Amino acid sequence: MNERSLFQLGMDLDAGTTQTEEHATNAVNTVIDNAREALREADARGDSSHEGEERKDHFVRRGSKIFAGTHLIIELAEADGLDDPERIERAFLDAIDASGATLLHIHLHRFSPQGVSGVAVLAESHISVHTWPESRYGAFDVFMCGDADPHKAVDVLKKAFNAGIVQVTELHRGEGLVG
Repeated sequence: MNERSLFQLGMDLDAGTTQTEEHATNAVNTVIDNAREALREADARGDSSHEGEERKDHFVRRGSKIFAGTHLIIELAEADGLDDPERIERAFLDAIDASGATLLHIHLHRFSPQGVSGVAVLAESHISVHTWPESRYGAFDVFMCGDADPHKAVDVLKKAFNAGIVQVTELHRGEGLVG
């Protein structure tokens, strides 16, 4: 996907202009149309749920627990390379591969004079980052549903940035609310 096909809400980071309401409406309608088409294609392949069949909701089931997905808050300190968008993109790709997730799109933005924010949109949810290279600190979120394993991203990120300190907080999104 090229940069011109990106849809950004609010400020356009390159031009400093606000997206028009018409553009936003058209983009949302395109997403809805694409989702409907994907559902029609899945139905034609026999992949969709039908009455009486087990629903494929991609929720995580562990024992008696049912939740939407595992969300890891991964904090890296004493880390290197946090101002390098190419290094961050490579780390995202390696983490996605290790986790068994499916990449849909990556968008990274480098700030001036330093710092990077970005997201990898996944079929299973997302990986995001905000960095403070001057403090050698990076805040990563890895949220995945289904069979993808976000825990496998932790070591990938630690190695990619030579992190001296790694702190991980785990949340089960939707636990007690879905199922």
